[in-house]
Amino acid sequence: MTKADIVSIIASRTGLTKQETETVVDGFIEAVIEALKAGERIEIRGFGTYNVRKKNKRLARNPRTGEKVVIDEKYVPTFKISKEFKSAVSDSYKPESDKT
Repeated sequence: MTKADIVSIIASRTGLTKQETETVVDGFIEAVIEALKAGERIEIRGFGTYNVRKKNKRLARNPRTGEKVVIDEKYVPTFKISKEFKSAVSDSYKPESDKT
């Protein structure tokens, strides 16, 4: 599913135009990015939590050459799915092999 698909679904369910819906979706994405850049935690109940985690400096290996490489510390965005979200998907999901 792409952002365009999400915009279409939301537009059909809310009665907003696709252009208005795309503005809202873009605004949401920008708000999440800006909050994470500011070091804030975002919790959307029933959906999940966005957070920033620090990855420490470490020594890795280039798989082609075997050469050791130092990877500097960095901060990465993470998303943890809520229990409600996880169970809703788990309870309704059927693998392709079971859909006969």
